[in-house]
Amino acid sequence: MIFLPANRWYSLDALRPGFALKEVPRWTVDSLKLLLGIVYFYAGLAKLNSDWLLEAMPLKIWLPSKYDLPILGDLMQQEWVHYAFSYGGALYDLFIPFLLLFARTRWFAFGLVVVFHVLTRVLFPIGMFPYIMIVSSLIFFTPDFHERILHGLRKLLIKLNIYRAIGSASNFSWKPKTVVLPIIMVFFAIQLLFPWRYTLYPGELFWTEEGYRFSWRVMLMEKAGYAQFKVVDGQSGKSFLIDNADFLTPLQEKQMSFQPDFIVEYAHYLADHYEQQGYEQVEVYVESYVALNGRLSQAYIDPKVNLVAERDSFKHKTWILPFNDTIDGL
Repeated sequence: MIFLPANRWYSLDALRPGFALKEVPRWTVDSLKLLLGIVYFYAGLAKLNSDWLLEAMPLKIWLPSKYDLPILGDLMQQEWVHYAFSYGGALYDLFIPFLLLFARTRWFAFGLVVVFHVLTRVLFPIGMFPYIMIVSSLIFFTPDFHERILHGLRKLLIKLNIYRAIGSASNFSWKPKTVVLPIIMVFFAIQLLFPWRYTLYPGELFWTEEGYRFSWRVMLMEKAGYAQFKVVDGQSGKSFLIDNADFLTPLQEKQMSFQPDFIVEYAHYLADHYEQQGYEQVEVYVESYVALNGRLSQAYIDPKVNLVAERDSFKHKTWILPFNDTIDGL
């Protein structure tokens, strides 16, 4: 956003004499459309897996807990609703960018956007994301549509003498520099390829989470973990167990317990803390178990590995124990 000319019309900068332009290069708008399209389409591809489509997981876990919702509460207990939401969500993500692109289906698509995101906001505590996606989807509408929305506000601001009427720049011209196109190509190549980096790692993605972030896999898994850390004084050989509540909030402990990069980061934090307390050559081990999408919990981290000797990086984490099941799909 900092590289796009978002300040050329109807902005504070546009109040400066001779600064405003009513037109901007088409690619600056189309690039935002493409970014939103990538988010939606990749999120749809991610839902094409056996847990989501064949088991309705994790919706089968989450939706029954919404029994207290007016009208919807009883429906949330029905298994067919869980599958309807699973398939509906996948189809929505896969096709909504294309429906928004075409004028004939745009209003219908925007209605789906509003219904989908309002429903997800009601069902799940995901903060501002639904509102951001609803408003962002307006970028697919024509400039005339946005002009009509702003017309009333502009008239009011002019009357209040805090905004001046700005005419259309009929002599607008823009010649792209030779460096612009290569930068755009590299940028979108990263956007398109980086979410697929998980294919470079062995093992189940939902289990190891190696390459999970920034792959647009939104709300596809329910993980619960238990992690008991042991600190060892490498010089004396004495050891003791850690009460995580002494260092972490309940939310931090919950998130740490099933995410390997958080686990190793916390282990290093414990080592640093106890070295400051006078312990030497501190080693940290963890006994951990994780349950994924309703399965029985399984051992997660190799309890024989000293996590202080490990580092979080893009390299494969060999200290994550194998997943004793298979999830088919992308």
